[in-house]
Amino acid sequence: MIEDSALWSSLPVPALLLDGDDVIIQSNAAAESFLNLSTRALIGQRIWEKVLIDAPLEVPFARARANRSSLFVNDVDVGSGEHAPMQCNLQFAPLQGSDDVMIVMISPREIASRISQNQSSAKAAKSAIGMAEMLAHEIKNPLAGITGAAQLLSMGLSKEDQELTDLIVEESRRIVKLLEQVEQFGNLRPPLLKPVNIHDVLDRARQSASVGFGAHMLFIEDYDPSLPRTMADSDQLLQVFLNLLKNASEANKDGGAIRLHTFYDTSLRVRRADGTQSRLPLQIEIIDDGPGLPPGIAADVFEPFVSGRENGTGLGLALVSKLISDVGGWISVDSVPGRTVFRISLPLAPKDAEAEQ
Repeated sequence: MIEDSALWSSLPVPALLLDGDDVIIQSNAAAESFLNLSTRALIGQRIWEKVLIDAPLEVPFARARANRSSLFVNDVDVGSGEHAPMQCNLQFAPLQGSDDVMIVMISPREIASRISQNQSSAKAAKSAIGMAEMLAHEIKNPLAGITGAAQLLSMGLSKEDQELTDLIVEESRRIVKLLEQVEQFGNLRPPLLKPVNIHDVLDRARQSASVGFGAHMLFIEDYDPSLPRTMADSDQLLQVFLNLLKNASEANKDGGAIRLHTFYDTSLRVRRADGTQSRLPLQIEIIDDGPGLPPGIAADVFEPFVSGRENGTGLGLALVSKLISDVGGWISVDSVPGRTVFRISLPLAPKDAEAEQ
Protein backbone atom coordinates (compact mmCIF):
# COMPACT_ATOMS: atom_id res chain seq x y z
CA MET A 1 0.00 0.00 0.00
CA ILE A 2 1.08 3.59 -0.59
CA GLU A 3 1.81 5.20 2.76
CA ASP A 4 1.59 8.85 1.68
CA SER A 5 -2.19 9.12 1.27
CA ALA A 6 -2.03 12.82 0.35
CA LEU A 7 0.32 12.10 -2.55
CA TRP A 8 -1.80 9.16 -3.68
CA SER A 9 -5.03 11.19 -3.57
CA SER A 10 -3.40 14.06 -5.46
CA LEU A 11 -2.43 11.98 -8.49
CA PRO A 12 -4.13 13.75 -11.43
CA VAL A 13 -4.74 10.53 -13.38
CA PRO A 14 -6.84 7.51 -12.40
CA ALA A 15 -4.62 4.99 -10.57
CA LEU A 16 -5.14 1.53 -9.04
CA LEU A 17 -2.97 -0.80 -6.98
CA LEU A 18 -3.17 -4.55 -7.70
CA ASP A 19 -2.01 -7.43 -5.52
CA GLY A 20 -0.39 -10.64 -6.81
CA ASP A 21 -3.74 -11.99 -7.99
CA ASP A 22 -4.64 -8.86 -9.98
CA VAL A 23 -7.12 -7.85 -7.29
CA ILE A 24 -7.61 -4.11 -6.69
CA ILE A 25 -6.37 -3.17 -3.22
CA GLN A 26 -6.42 0.62 -3.54
CA SER A 27 -7.83 3.32 -5.85
CA ASN A 28 -7.46 7.08 -5.90
CA ALA A 29 -10.13 9.76 -6.26
CA ALA A 30 -9.43 10.23 -9.97
CA ALA A 31 -10.05 6.51 -10.57
CA GLU A 32 -13.38 6.68 -8.73
CA SER A 33 -14.48 9.62 -10.87
CA PHE A 34 -13.26 8.13 -14.14
CA LEU A 35 -14.82 4.70 -13.57
CA ASN A 36 -17.87 6.13 -11.78
CA LEU A 37 -17.33 3.51 -9.06
CA SER A 38 -16.59 4.01 -5.37
CA THR A 39 -13.44 2.67 -3.72
CA ARG A 40 -15.64 0.21 -1.84
CA ALA A 41 -16.99 -1.15 -5.14
CA LEU A 42 -13.49 -1.50 -6.58
CA ILE A 43 -11.43 -2.95 -3.72
CA GLY A 44 -11.43 -6.74 -3.63
CA GLN A 45 -12.36 -7.11 -7.29
CA ARG A 46 -10.13 -8.36 -10.08
CA ILE A 47 -9.21 -5.50 -12.41
CA TRP A 48 -10.24 -7.45 -15.51
CA GLU A 49 -13.77 -7.77 -14.13
CA LYS A 50 -14.32 -4.16 -13.03
CA VAL A 51 -12.26 -2.24 -15.60
CA LEU A 52 -13.23 -2.93 -19.19
CA ILE A 53 -10.16 -2.74 -21.43
CA ASP A 54 -10.58 -3.36 -25.13
CA ALA A 55 -7.31 -5.30 -25.52
CA PRO A 56 -6.05 -8.77 -24.48
CA LEU A 57 -3.67 -7.61 -21.73
CA GLU A 58 -3.77 -10.38 -19.12
CA VAL A 59 -0.87 -12.35 -20.66
CA PRO A 60 1.50 -9.39 -21.31
CA PHE A 61 0.61 -8.00 -17.87
CA ALA A 62 1.49 -11.33 -16.22
CA ARG A 63 4.80 -11.27 -18.08
CA ALA A 64 5.53 -7.72 -16.90
CA ARG A 65 4.71 -8.74 -13.33
CA ALA A 66 6.99 -11.79 -13.49
CA ASN A 67 9.85 -9.69 -14.90
CA ARG A 68 9.21 -6.75 -12.53
CA SER A 69 9.05 -4.49 -15.59
CA SER A 70 6.69 -1.83 -16.91
CA LEU A 71 4.05 -2.25 -19.59
CA PHE A 72 2.77 0.63 -21.73
CA VAL A 73 -0.39 0.41 -23.86
CA ASN A 74 -1.50 3.30 -26.06
CA ASP A 75 -4.82 4.14 -27.70
CA VAL A 76 -7.05 1.54 -26.07
CA ASP A 77 -10.69 1.96 -25.00
CA VAL A 78 -11.15 1.84 -21.22
CA GLY A 79 -14.40 2.03 -19.24
CA SER A 80 -16.55 0.25 -16.72
CA GLY A 81 -20.08 -1.00 -16.47
CA GLU A 82 -20.98 2.47 -15.17
CA HIS A 83 -18.91 4.51 -17.62
CA ALA A 84 -18.77 4.56 -21.41
CA PRO A 85 -15.38 3.55 -22.90
CA MET A 86 -12.90 6.31 -23.61
CA GLN A 87 -9.64 6.13 -25.53
CA CYS A 88 -6.74 6.06 -23.06
CA ASN A 89 -3.08 5.29 -22.57
CA LEU A 90 -2.29 2.70 -19.87
CA GLN A 91 0.83 2.21 -17.80
CA PHE A 92 1.46 -0.82 -15.59
CA ALA A 93 4.51 -0.73 -13.32
CA PRO A 94 5.80 -2.57 -10.23
CA LEU A 95 5.44 -0.63 -6.97
CA GLN A 96 8.84 0.05 -5.47
CA GLY A 97 9.38 -1.64 -2.11
CA SER A 98 6.82 -4.37 -2.76
CA ASP A 99 7.32 -7.88 -4.15
CA ASP A 100 4.09 -8.32 -6.05
CA VAL A 101 2.05 -5.08 -5.99
CA MET A 102 1.58 -3.34 -9.35
CA ILE A 103 0.33 0.18 -10.03
CA VAL A 104 -1.96 0.91 -12.98
CA MET A 105 -2.32 4.46 -14.30
CA ILE A 106 -4.99 5.43 -16.83
CA SER A 107 -4.50 8.55 -18.96
CA PRO A 108 -7.64 9.54 -20.90
CA ARG A 109 -6.66 10.96 -24.30
CA GLU A 110 -9.95 12.12 -25.77
CA ILE A 111 -10.70 14.80 -23.18
CA ALA A 112 -7.18 16.20 -23.09
CA SER A 113 -7.05 16.33 -26.88
CA ARG A 114 -10.42 18.03 -27.24
CA ILE A 115 -9.74 20.54 -24.47
CA SER A 116 -6.41 21.40 -26.06
CA GLN A 117 -8.15 21.90 -29.41
CA ASN A 118 -10.83 24.01 -27.73
CA GLN A 119 -8.26 26.22 -25.99
CA SER A 120 -6.32 26.60 -29.25
CA SER A 121 -9.53 27.61 -31.01
CA ALA A 122 -10.22 30.25 -28.38
CA LYS A 123 -6.70 31.70 -28.79
CA ALA A 124 -7.01 31.64 -32.59
CA ALA A 125 -10.40 33.35 -32.37
CA LYS A 126 -9.02 36.08 -30.13
CA SER A 127 -6.10 36.75 -32.48
CA ALA A 128 -8.16 36.70 -35.66
CA ILE A 129 -10.93 38.84 -34.22
CA GLY A 130 -8.41 41.39 -32.94
CA MET A 131 -7.06 41.85 -36.47
CA ALA A 132 -10.54 41.86 -37.98
CA GLU A 133 -11.73 44.46 -35.47
CA MET A 134 -8.90 46.78 -36.50
CA LEU A 135 -9.69 46.27 -40.20
CA ALA A 136 -13.42 46.78 -39.57
CA HIS A 137 -12.76 50.19 -38.06
CA GLU A 138 -10.61 51.21 -41.03
CA ILE A 139 -13.02 49.90 -43.68
CA LYS A 140 -16.22 51.49 -42.34
CA ASN A 141 -15.11 55.06 -43.12
CA PRO A 142 -14.45 54.57 -46.89
CA LEU A 143 -17.64 52.48 -47.11
CA ALA A 144 -19.63 55.43 -45.81
CA GLY A 145 -18.07 57.55 -48.56
CA ILE A 146 -18.93 54.98 -51.23
CA THR A 147 -22.54 54.78 -50.00
CA GLY A 148 -22.91 58.57 -50.01
CA ALA A 149 -21.42 58.90 -53.48
CA ALA A 150 -23.73 56.20 -54.87
CA GLN A 151 -26.77 57.98 -53.41
CA LEU A 152 -25.71 61.28 -54.98
CA LEU A 153 -25.16 59.63 -58.36
CA SER A 154 -28.61 58.06 -58.30
CA MET A 155 -30.29 61.47 -58.27
CA GLY A 156 -29.45 62.19 -61.91
CA LEU A 157 -29.70 58.69 -63.36
CA SER A 158 -32.40 56.80 -65.22
CA LYS A 159 -34.45 54.14 -63.44
CA GLU A 160 -32.34 51.32 -64.92
CA ASP A 161 -29.07 52.92 -63.82
CA GLN A 162 -30.53 53.66 -60.38
CA GLU A 163 -30.89 49.92 -59.86
CA LEU A 164 -27.10 49.66 -60.02
CA THR A 165 -26.53 52.47 -57.52
CA ASP A 166 -29.19 50.98 -55.25
CA LEU A 167 -27.26 47.72 -55.38
CA ILE A 168 -24.06 49.53 -54.37
CA VAL A 169 -25.85 51.16 -51.40
CA GLU A 170 -27.53 47.91 -50.32
CA GLU A 171 -24.32 45.85 -50.46
CA SER A 172 -22.31 48.56 -48.71
CA ARG A 173 -24.82 48.61 -45.86
CA ARG A 174 -24.67 44.83 -45.62
CA ILE A 175 -20.88 44.98 -45.30
CA VAL A 176 -21.19 47.66 -42.60
CA LYS A 177 -23.52 45.37 -40.60
CA LEU A 178 -20.98 42.55 -40.88
CA LEU A 179 -18.21 44.87 -39.71
CA GLU A 180 -20.34 45.96 -36.76
CA GLN A 181 -20.73 42.30 -35.77
CA VAL A 182 -16.95 41.92 -35.86
CA GLU A 183 -16.51 45.00 -33.68
CA GLN A 184 -19.15 43.75 -31.25
CA PHE A 185 -17.32 40.41 -30.99
CA GLY A 186 -14.07 42.13 -30.12
CA ASN A 187 -15.66 44.47 -27.56
CA LEU A 188 -17.31 41.82 -25.38
CA ARG A 189 -17.20 42.73 -21.73
CA PRO A 190 -15.68 40.30 -19.23
CA PRO A 191 -18.24 37.84 -17.82
CA LEU A 192 -20.01 38.78 -14.58
CA LEU A 193 -19.74 35.45 -12.79
CA LYS A 194 -22.55 34.45 -10.44
CA PRO A 195 -24.21 31.14 -9.49
CA VAL A 196 -26.61 30.34 -12.33
CA ASN A 197 -29.38 27.75 -12.66
CA ILE A 198 -28.72 26.22 -16.08
CA HIS A 199 -32.34 25.20 -16.58
CA ASP A 200 -33.62 28.75 -16.00
CA VAL A 201 -31.36 30.04 -18.78
CA LEU A 202 -32.21 27.12 -21.08
CA ASP A 203 -35.95 27.76 -20.59
CA ARG A 204 -35.51 31.44 -21.47
CA ALA A 205 -33.65 30.47 -24.64
CA ARG A 206 -36.24 27.81 -25.56
CA GLN A 207 -39.18 30.16 -25.04
CA SER A 208 -37.55 32.87 -27.15
CA ALA A 209 -36.66 30.42 -29.92
CA SER A 210 -40.08 28.73 -29.99
CA VAL A 211 -41.91 31.97 -30.78
CA GLY A 212 -39.25 33.26 -33.18
CA PHE A 213 -36.68 31.62 -35.40
CA GLY A 214 -37.49 28.13 -34.08
CA ALA A 215 -41.29 28.26 -34.32
CA HIS A 216 -41.21 25.42 -36.86
CA MET A 217 -39.22 23.12 -34.53
CA LEU A 218 -40.29 20.73 -31.76
CA PHE A 219 -38.39 21.35 -28.53
CA ILE A 220 -37.89 18.39 -26.19
CA GLU A 221 -36.73 18.96 -22.60
CA ASP A 222 -34.66 16.15 -21.10
CA TYR A 223 -33.38 17.68 -17.87
CA ASP A 224 -31.69 16.31 -14.79
CA PRO A 225 -33.68 18.30 -12.16
CA SER A 226 -31.04 17.71 -9.48
CA LEU A 227 -28.31 19.53 -11.43
CA PRO A 228 -26.54 22.09 -9.18
CA ARG A 229 -25.69 25.62 -10.23
CA THR A 230 -22.77 26.69 -12.37
CA MET A 231 -20.62 29.80 -12.15
CA ALA A 232 -21.35 31.86 -15.26
CA ASP A 233 -22.70 35.09 -16.72
CA SER A 234 -26.41 34.39 -17.27
CA ASP A 235 -26.78 36.92 -20.11
CA GLN A 236 -23.79 35.58 -22.00
CA LEU A 237 -24.89 31.98 -21.36
CA LEU A 238 -28.30 32.88 -22.78
CA GLN A 239 -26.52 34.27 -25.85
CA VAL A 240 -24.67 30.95 -26.23
CA PHE A 241 -27.86 28.86 -26.03
CA LEU A 242 -29.76 31.15 -28.42
CA ASN A 243 -26.95 30.95 -30.94
CA LEU A 244 -26.87 27.15 -30.85
CA LEU A 245 -30.67 26.90 -31.04
CA LYS A 246 -30.72 29.29 -34.00
CA ASN A 247 -28.11 27.23 -35.84
CA ALA A 248 -30.09 24.05 -35.22
CA SER A 249 -33.34 25.69 -36.38
CA GLU A 250 -31.82 27.16 -39.53
CA ALA A 251 -30.21 23.82 -40.40
CA ASN A 252 -33.64 22.16 -40.43
CA LYS A 253 -35.87 24.61 -42.32
CA ASP A 254 -38.59 22.02 -42.96
CA GLY A 255 -39.05 21.33 -39.27
CA GLY A 256 -37.60 18.77 -36.89
CA ALA A 257 -36.78 18.25 -33.24
CA ILE A 258 -34.28 19.89 -30.91
CA ARG A 259 -33.57 18.06 -27.65
CA LEU A 260 -32.21 19.94 -24.66
CA HIS A 261 -30.39 17.40 -22.50
CA THR A 262 -28.69 18.09 -19.16
CA PHE A 263 -26.85 15.62 -16.95
CA TYR A 264 -24.01 15.24 -14.45
CA ASP A 265 -20.70 13.63 -15.46
CA THR A 266 -17.75 13.57 -13.06
CA SER A 267 -15.20 12.27 -15.58
CA LEU A 268 -14.29 15.56 -17.24
CA ARG A 269 -11.33 17.44 -15.74
CA VAL A 270 -9.25 20.28 -17.15
CA ARG A 271 -5.60 20.87 -16.26
CA ARG A 272 -4.90 24.60 -16.12
CA ALA A 273 -1.66 26.36 -17.03
CA ASP A 274 -0.73 26.69 -13.35
CA GLY A 275 -0.95 22.91 -12.88
CA THR A 276 -4.26 22.93 -11.01
CA GLN A 277 -7.21 20.85 -12.11
CA SER A 278 -10.81 21.92 -12.63
CA ARG A 279 -13.82 19.64 -12.83
CA LEU A 280 -16.48 20.31 -15.44
CA PRO A 281 -19.30 17.99 -14.34
CA LEU A 282 -22.33 19.98 -15.58
CA GLN A 283 -23.25 18.87 -19.09
CA ILE A 284 -25.64 20.54 -21.54
CA GLU A 285 -26.34 18.97 -24.92
CA ILE A 286 -28.29 20.63 -27.73
CA ILE A 287 -29.21 17.89 -30.19
CA ASP A 288 -30.95 18.31 -33.55
CA ASP A 289 -31.98 15.87 -36.27
CA GLY A 290 -30.95 18.06 -39.19
CA PRO A 291 -28.56 17.27 -42.04
CA GLY A 292 -25.41 17.72 -39.94
CA LEU A 293 -22.34 19.87 -40.46
CA PRO A 294 -20.58 19.83 -43.83
CA PRO A 295 -17.64 17.37 -43.49
CA GLY A 296 -15.15 19.94 -44.71
CA ILE A 297 -15.76 22.35 -41.80
CA ALA A 298 -16.68 20.04 -38.91
CA ALA A 299 -13.16 20.09 -37.44
CA ASP A 300 -12.88 23.90 -37.62
CA VAL A 301 -16.43 24.94 -36.83
CA PHE A 302 -15.39 26.99 -33.76
CA GLU A 303 -12.82 28.97 -35.74
CA PRO A 304 -13.83 32.53 -36.73
CA PHE A 305 -15.13 33.07 -40.28
CA VAL A 306 -15.85 29.35 -40.80
CA SER A 307 -19.49 28.86 -41.79
CA GLY A 308 -21.53 26.09 -43.34
CA ARG A 309 -24.35 28.43 -44.41
CA GLU A 310 -24.59 30.58 -47.50
CA ASN A 311 -23.86 34.21 -46.55
CA GLY A 312 -22.98 33.10 -43.02
CA THR A 313 -20.43 35.24 -41.18
CA GLY A 314 -18.77 32.36 -39.35
CA LEU A 315 -18.73 34.39 -36.13
CA GLY A 316 -21.58 32.71 -34.25
CA LEU A 317 -19.83 29.54 -33.11
CA ALA A 318 -16.53 31.34 -32.62
CA LEU A 319 -18.39 33.65 -30.24
CA VAL A 320 -19.94 30.67 -28.46
CA SER A 321 -16.51 29.08 -28.04
CA LYS A 322 -15.06 32.32 -26.65
CA LEU A 323 -17.89 32.85 -24.14
CA ILE A 324 -17.69 29.28 -22.85
CA SER A 325 -13.90 29.45 -22.60
CA ASP A 326 -14.14 32.73 -20.65
CA VAL A 327 -16.08 31.00 -17.83
CA GLY A 328 -13.67 28.05 -17.70
CA GLY A 329 -15.92 25.69 -19.66
CA TRP A 330 -15.49 23.48 -22.71
CA ILE A 331 -17.57 22.93 -25.86
CA SER A 332 -17.42 20.18 -28.47
CA VAL A 333 -19.51 18.96 -31.37
CA ASP A 334 -20.28 15.56 -32.88
CA SER A 335 -22.17 15.62 -36.16
CA VAL A 336 -23.47 13.06 -38.64
CA PRO A 337 -26.44 13.36 -41.00
CA GLY A 338 -29.57 13.19 -38.85
CA ARG A 339 -27.88 13.96 -35.52
CA THR A 340 -25.74 16.92 -34.44
CA VAL A 341 -24.79 17.29 -30.78
CA PHE A 342 -23.25 20.42 -29.31
CA ARG A 343 -22.05 19.59 -25.80
CA ILE A 344 -21.14 22.26 -23.23
CA SER A 345 -19.33 21.31 -20.03
CA LEU A 346 -19.34 23.79 -17.14
CA PRO A 347 -17.89 23.98 -13.61
CA LEU A 348 -19.84 23.90 -10.37
CA ALA A 349 -20.51 27.13 -8.51
CA PRO A 350 -18.32 27.25 -5.37
CA LYS A 351 -20.17 26.66 -2.10
CA ASP A 352 -19.18 30.07 -0.74
CA ALA A 353 -20.65 31.76 -3.82
CA GLU A 354 -23.88 29.78 -3.36
CA ALA A 355 -24.07 30.90 0.25
CA GLU A 356 -23.95 34.56 -0.78
CA GLN A 357 -27.05 34.22 -2.95
